[in-house]
Amino acid sequence: MDQRAELSEFLRSRRARLQPQDVGLPDLGRHRRVPGLRREELAQLAGVSVAYYTRLEQGHGSNVSSDVLDSVARALRLSDAESAHLTHLAGPKPRKKRAAAARPQRMRPEIQHLMDAMEGVPAYALGRRMDILGSNRLARALFGDFTALPPEERNMARIVFLDPNSRDLYTEWECVAAEMVSSLRLFAGCFPDDPQLSALVGELSVKSDEFRVLWAAHTVRDKGHCVKRLHHPLVGELTLAAEALNLPGDPDQSLITYHAEPGSDAVETLRLLASWGVDEAPHLSR
Repeated sequence: MDQRAELSEFLRSRRARLQPQDVGLPDLGRHRRVPGLRREELAQLAGVSVAYYTRLEQGHGSNVSSDVLDSVARALRLSDAESAHLTHLAGPKPRKKRAAAARPQRMRPEIQHLMDAMEGVPAYALGRRMDILGSNRLARALFGDFTALPPEERNMARIVFLDPNSRDLYTEWECVAAEMVSSLRLFAGCFPDDPQLSALVGELSVKSDEFRVLWAAHTVRDKGHCVKRLHHPLVGELTLAAEALNLPGDPDQSLITYHAEPGSDAVETLRLLASWGVDEAPHLSR
């Protein structure tokens, strides 16, 4: 991916979402040719010259200090995830990062043992690009048998956007889709030279109109915790709490778990699903 273009488009998209009144500037009521703040207004808020900010927004970020990036992030009202993304886009990539992007990710066997021991908790491990590195039996019964897919197709973003069954499984599919794109955006900022990530983004952009629109929005968000509402074809409705836990040893791997609130109907529903097993799992399209 073109790192300069990514930096430029990200800054423009963040500037466009701010209005003068959002940042304490007077709204003089004059016609604005572009949405959001002008470059001059943003430069004023960040305490830099208009020429300096213009160069940054044109993608020239390699020599920008961390202090200036922090000032720009504050002026743009960036979240922590967005600020980290800006730093990744503006800074040169260390050789270690470039080498890591070229190496296939492998999950430690101990993580698979841990997931297998979590019999009542659906769990899977994700790597960069949202690749599915491993899963337990209950996760495959709930979301579909990932192991039945060819290794190159075991990707959560690919499943969400290209498998039509995912729209039935996720009650709030639009929210799930936006989360997937936000995570891919974070990875793109960290690994702009990753050819597999570029290929994935290209494929999804061609095959999914929804992905193409969401990707153009440049929204970034960390995986964290949320509530997922699902409609399983056999056991019906489930409301589960999802947690994303970073794994030690590789910050680009995370363990995703789903658990039911104690005493809720979902507890018994998960127990029922576990008794049926993977043979009754939703079919994953290829």
